[in-house]
This record gives sequence, C-alpha cells and structure tokens, in this order.
Amino acid sequence: MLAILIVIAPIFALMALGYSAVRFRLFPQEGIKSLIAFVNNFATPCLLFHSLVTSDLRSAFNLSIIGPFYIGALICFVIGIVVAIKLFGNRPGESVSVGFSGTFTNTVLVGLPIISRAYGPEALPVTLSIIGLHGAILLTIGMVTMELVKRDGQPLGKTLVVAARRVGSNPLIWGIAAGMVAYFAGLQLIEPVEAFLVMMSAAVVPAALFGIGGALYEFKLSENWKQALVASFIKLIIHPAIAYVLMIWVLHVPMDIARYGILLSAMPAGVNVYVFATYYNRAASVAANTILIATVASALTISAWLWVLTL
Repeated sequence: MLAILIVIAPIFALMALGYSAVRFRLFPQEGIKSLIAFVNNFATPCLLFHSLVTSDLRSAFNLSIIGPFYIGALICFVIGIVVAIKLFGNRPGESVSVGFSGTFTNTVLVGLPIISRAYGPEALPVTLSIIGLHGAILLTIGMVTMELVKRDGQPLGKTLVVAARRVGSNPLIWGIAAGMVAYFAGLQLIEPVEAFLVMMSAAVVPAALFGIGGALYEFKLSENWKQALVASFIKLIIHPAIAYVLMIWVLHVPMDIARYGILLSAMPAGVNVYVFATYYNRAASVAANTILIATVASALTISAWLWVLTL
C-alpha cells in the first residue's frame, strides 16, 4: 500500500496545487483554460506523435484490451441512461447526458500522467491505442443517441457530420494520425526534432494535472450531486470492473498488459462530459458535479484499483 501511495501522491499533489493556486488567487482562473488548451492542442499531440513513432505499434494494437474497454464504456452508458430515467425520473435527453457523464474517461489530463507514473513509458503504446479511438467512438455514439431521443433533434446525417467535424478538428487526433503515418513510413527522427518532442512531451504531466486541479475550482456542488455521485460510481467502479472481468476472466489477457486498459477505464470523467452537456443544454450541472466528485474520489478508487492489479 505504501508503494501505491508513493505512486499517486505526486499526481494528486499537483492537482491540489492547481486548485489551491486558483482558490487563493495565486494563478488566474482564466489562465487555466489557456493552460489546458496548451496541453490538449500542443503538448499532448507531440507526446502522442513521439510515442507512436518510437513504439512497436503493431503489438500495441491489442483488441483483447481495446474491445473490453469500449464494451465496458457502452454498458456504462446504457446503465447511466436507465438509472437516470428509472431512479431520478429524468427526461430522455437529460438521461443521455447523465449516462455520458459516467462513460467518457479523462484519458489525457489524468489517465496518461497516472499510467505513466504507475507503469512507466512501456505502458504508453497500449494506452495510446485506446486513446486514439476514444473521442471518435464515444463522442459519435453520445451525439447520435442524444439526437435520436430529444424532441428537437436534427437529422441523423447532419448529426454524423457534426460528430465527424468535432472529432476531425481535435489536435489529439492530428497527433495520432501523424504518428501512425510516420510510423508506417519508417520515419527516423533527427536529434533536434527528437529533443523538441521530448521537451514538449515532458510538459504534459505537470501542466495537465495543475490545469485539471485549477479547473475543479470552477465546478461547484449543486442540487444534482446525487445523480453525479451515481455517474461517478459508474465511471470509477463499474467501468473498470467490467473491463477487468472481460480481460482477465473471459479473454485471459496477461495482467502485465491488461492492467493498462483496466487502470485507464478507472479514470474519472473528462471535461468533455461538461462540453457535451452544455452543447445540448441537458443536465450540465450533473456533468460538472460528476467531474468534481469523480476526480476527488478517484484518489481513493485509483489506489484501490492499483492494489487489485498487483494481486
């Protein structure tokens, strides 16, 4: 247990530093969005590109890990929608937003730093193979589902076009696509380019964690905290539990590889759940509260999953 605390302590200390800096006005709150934009639009694409170019991509793309991760996510999406309708009496559109809050993982700002810290750079190729599909699959499914259930929905074809544009305009996708092209082309990085990418990649962990900590100051608890608590439970417990069962018990994936996918599924909800909710004006307060509750609670749940994955 001490070893687990040693792994996660710096991670959540950086988040706490970001939160405290904004809370006590040592760092401007409006600067957090710019910091996260730097991480998402510049530093992380460089990390993704560099990791893909220098990794064994063929062995990293493992359907026995990718499949259970996304099967678990889709099951959680359905569970969240059903619970929101049956238990809280939400309308269909609001229920989809609640379900999405328990589905979309914070793969970049929290997942990459924690997995890198826990398992080292050798975990990145498999982790990135999941991240590369994350937005494309889950955002498309979430948007299509929302358009199908809400009364003022637009035509399905237009929804797919909007989803494709949102995915295609994501710099993370650019980094992944460029990395895959460079990998299969056999590109060799010259030293100045290698050094540039290494320096940019090194900025991801501290900037991402400081940024997500500062962003938490914006998300205040509201009257919908009970729904957010349920969505957080689905994200932090049910998703990794499904991934664990499918990978270890059903597909018999070796633990030293499966742990990357299982731990990534145990990460809290990402900021995109709030973007999704505000885009459709459905259950935005639940999404904001889910980010807050799940991120804070993940200090305990991630520790628990790290312990389970060592058994």
